[in-house]
This record gives sequence, C-alpha cells and structure tokens, in this order.
Amino acid sequence: MSDIDYAAENKHDKENTGRLLKQTKIVGMDFIKMHQDAIADGALSKKEKELMALSISIVIHCEGCINSHLSAAKDAGATIEEVVEAVDVAIMMNGGPAIVYGGKALEAAEQYYGVDLK
Repeated sequence: MSDIDYAAENKHDKENTGRLLKQTKIVGMDFIKMHQDAIADGALSKKEKELMALSISIVIHCEGCINSHLSAAKDAGATIEEVVEAVDVAIMMNGGPAIVYGGKALEAAEQYYGVDLK
C-alpha cells in the first residue's frame, strides 16, 4: 500500500474547498449546487454517477477528483470490483495516461477498502 494517506488528503482538499467557497461566494456555491443536483439519484443511481465521475477523473488526470469520487462511490455502496471496472472504462477511453491515473485510483482504493490489489 501507498505511503500517501488518501483520507487525510481528501479531508484537506475539502477544507481548501471550504476556504475557496468563502471567497467565491455565489460562483462557488452555484457549482456546489450543480454538483449536488448532477450526482443525486435519478434514472442513474448516485453510486453509478460517482463511478462515472471516477472514470472521468482518471481520464482528465485530476488526482483530487479521483480521491473525492472514489471516496463518494464507496460511501454510495460501490464495491471494489465496481471501482476496478470503472478504472477499466477509463483505460478504454484514454489509453496510456489512464493506466497511470487508474493505478493511482486503485492505490487509493486499497486504503479505502482495506484490500491489497497487488
């Protein structure tokens, strides 16, 4: 497993977001509202949407997004097998770069799920 504490990084990122929202006010809060509306259960479940967001996060190379959406997917009931398949989809859509960032996602997943994927 990694020396990185992904839960601590996620907490730190959320604290930074709070700081940002205090400064950006309406703009930041509008984004948060849009995020909440987009990720809410609908025709697709919140879990499915978080797994989609995880795949997209890998493709766009956003480590904070990977961590945040991985944590949220787990909280929404995603299994480690579903996370691995979401990584597979990112690799299919993005190729080599998704191999690197998908590895980062699985490294974080090892911590969140308490498993060893090696």
